[in-house]
Amino acid sequence: MNKVILVGRLAQDPEVRYTQSGKAVASFSLAVNRFGGGAQGQNNADFIPVVAWEKLAETCGNNLTKGQRVLVEGRLQIRSYEANDGQKRRIAEVVAQSIEFLERKQASSGDAGNIDVNSFGKDVFPDEEIPF
Repeated sequence: MNKVILVGRLAQDPEVRYTQSGKAVASFSLAVNRFGGGAQGQNNADFIPVVAWEKLAETCGNNLTKGQRVLVEGRLQIRSYEANDGQKRRIAEVVAQSIEFLERKQASSGDAGNIDVNSFGKDVFPDEEIPF
């Protein structure tokens, strides 16, 4: 059985491309904590390449940003390719089958997402001050 489950943070925004046949493919690295083993028992992170296809790829491109925490479930794939310099290379990557968003997307500084909903409706005016 080939099953991988990872929880980590996106190391960069997903890059979405399209194949010649029109299939969407998203790729990104996931920073996953590796406990211990560092100098003086410090935690280290592994940066694991993740690939998502078709609808899942488009969802990643539209909703995920660098630093966002996600859970990725998929399978490990090791593939070979020939680099531009003619050398044969091998790469290990996780092919995502499902991705759960563990945090909401961060709102940009000028976004309406910065409204304090707790302050809504606190300014109540007496009936005689309503201008209509």
